[in-house]
Amino acid sequence: MNAAPTQSDPAATSPVFSASVRRVKVLLPLPLAGAYDYRLPDDMTARPGAFVHVPLANREMVGVVWDPPDGAEAGGGVPDEKLKAVEAILPVPPLPEENRRLIEWISAYTLAPPGAVLRMAMSAPQALGPPKTRTAYALSDEPPPLRMTAARQRVVEFLRDGPALPAADLARETGVTPGVIRGLADAGVLVPVQIREDLEPPEPDAHRPGPSLSAAQAEAADDLRRKASEGGFSATLIDGVTGSGKTEVYFEAIAAALAAGRQVLVLLPEIALSAQWLERFADRFGAPPAEWHSDLTAAQRRSTWRLVAEGRIKVVVGARSALHLPYPELGLIVVDEEHDQSYKQEDGVIYHARDMAVVRAHLGRFPIVLASATPSLETVANCEAGRYARIDLPERHGGADLPTIEMVDLRRDPPARQAWIAPPLRAALERCLAAGEQALLFLNRRGYAPLTLCRACGHRLQCPNCNAWLVEHRFSKRLECHHCGHWIPAPKDCPECGAEDQLAPCGPGVERLAEEAALLFPQARLEIATSDTLMGPLAAAAFVDRMASGETNLVIGTQIVAKGYHFPMLTLVGVIDADLGLAGGDLRAAERTFQLLSQVAGRAGRAGRKGRVLLQTANPDARVLQAIAAGDRDGFLAVEADQRAAGGWPPFGRLAAIIVSGPEERPVEEVAKALARTAPAAEGLRVLGPAPPPLALLRGRYRRRLLLKADRTISVQKALRDWLSGLKSPSQVRVYVDVDPYSFM
Repeated sequence: MNAAPTQSDPAATSPVFSASVRRVKVLLPLPLAGAYDYRLPDDMTARPGAFVHVPLANREMVGVVWDPPDGAEAGGGVPDEKLKAVEAILPVPPLPEENRRLIEWISAYTLAPPGAVLRMAMSAPQALGPPKTRTAYALSDEPPPLRMTAARQRVVEFLRDGPALPAADLARETGVTPGVIRGLADAGVLVPVQIREDLEPPEPDAHRPGPSLSAAQAEAADDLRRKASEGGFSATLIDGVTGSGKTEVYFEAIAAALAAGRQVLVLLPEIALSAQWLERFADRFGAPPAEWHSDLTAAQRRSTWRLVAEGRIKVVVGARSALHLPYPELGLIVVDEEHDQSYKQEDGVIYHARDMAVVRAHLGRFPIVLASATPSLETVANCEAGRYARIDLPERHGGADLPTIEMVDLRRDPPARQAWIAPPLRAALERCLAAGEQALLFLNRRGYAPLTLCRACGHRLQCPNCNAWLVEHRFSKRLECHHCGHWIPAPKDCPECGAEDQLAPCGPGVERLAEEAALLFPQARLEIATSDTLMGPLAAAAFVDRMASGETNLVIGTQIVAKGYHFPMLTLVGVIDADLGLAGGDLRAAERTFQLLSQVAGRAGRAGRKGRVLLQTANPDARVLQAIAAGDRDGFLAVEADQRAAGGWPPFGRLAAIIVSGPEERPVEEVAKALARTAPAAEGLRVLGPAPPPLALLRGRYRRRLLLKADRTISVQKALRDWLSGLKSPSQVRVYVDVDPYSFM
């Protein structure tokens, strides 16, 4: 493993520009077309990847020195005399070459400006300055004579073999008062030194023994250990049923990568799911990994970014943004729950973190591991085409059985009026709770009710910024839009006709379901688990503790509890509305429903107790529900693949969305129609639209969508560039591209 670059030579591992080249290209974290030329002062040496201060118009910015421009020796472009000079090179390790290549790849694939992609790699600007320091005290090389008390002697003995420490820490470690430390410093026995605020992170122990593995797990682990040890690009899917021990298997690959001196990145779809994962990791390796997600403070982000760049952090677990950290020695990526839709970033630069993680592994020539009990059709297709290897874990670890899955036909066994728990599920809940076990009721709707209307005039309370109903949240006494965040206090009177006490909630959310469950089971220790209540890893960890201790025995939850958790006493799962995800005609609706319901079903019966799952549905003949009940995942995927292939839909065809948006509807409509008139026409390529999406008004902007559908032999990016290159639109109208769209809202 190469040593981390030093502060005095921040780009020591990068090839230097020729001494005769006095212009460099600098990419700025702005949505610009490319890098700008700057003049390099005679007293500076710039290497690709170096972070630099440069002037831009009337301000100063930090950018990254990009690769030497073609023909740099001879000059070109902006005349030398008009070039602005690089002002300073920052004392920070350079952006690794693989990160720069990934930025270029994402930019080319998504059609996003490279500077916009670079901004994701510079998400902790405080880390680009000199490391923060604080005053510590060390033993003087030539201490003056001083009468030694027992307390003073303890401090001297401690520092003779120990590290320099701040005064408060030194006093605590040696059991003396701060006055003793001040007295030794005033006398010259101790001398102040500056140490970095970033403490050396604990290093996971690659050689710490792991748990006993089953024969299937051991065979899988041997394969992944070999790949992680040898290096070289490979992509491997761990395809294992819920509870099969996929995590313990890829932990062995992590151990091998660490033993080889490499860094490791583990991506999780929901950082709130990390509580149990972090505990398992610390048990396995004797130290926690570094975390990277939106709940970190600015100081934590600064420290983690810097320590990763210096190679001092060995393992990072995080959300999709962790992919863009500057790893100098990355040697393994794990994408857990690889099928999860939250890996797709829908704002800013629109990309899929799973797919870009595969690109990052390929650029770095190291292995990537994908893990899922319900792999995406894209990943399955890559396995069948031989591009990815596949490891099967078809049985639960420790001999636990998969849960039985039954359907509750709501046409035959409907719940009572204004209730949502059908009689068969109610009876099962009574038996489960009476036996001292735990149950989960799953409904993928936050809040109390998805719609509020007036009985007197029929008015529906709608978001003024979006084509969406306001969702009642009874606990917080307000109505919220889950798309833009707009909210209003819950009104008592109808805002349209003024009628009193006529506003009625329509349909259930988890809060309303919890209200019903509390009436049916007054002795239950009930808890709601959603993104509103589990806001971050600490809240999730507290929820896990309450479940593990039995403080909670009935959970009402959304998809946040559908995956990742292991609760030994949870034996019953009730899905309140199994049909919810099938409406709307989404390309991936059936696949996503299968994945979500299979994952939530997998929470039941994971530790030797028999699990049971009840799916409430008004459409029990639906193909996806029949497949879930029968446990026929492969049959479902085969039919889904045949239908997609017949229509030329992904992953057997290419798809890109062009979304036109603006604050006024008419200009948006005109630009969309202009795009339709100039749409490319070629064999194997078709343009659909323009048409308003379901959310034609979102966050105060009107929207129109066009879809470009193409054979896999066609370069969608080239077709889009050619198509959009001649577009002229008003400044307030924005046109953006979503290659491989996952959301059609």
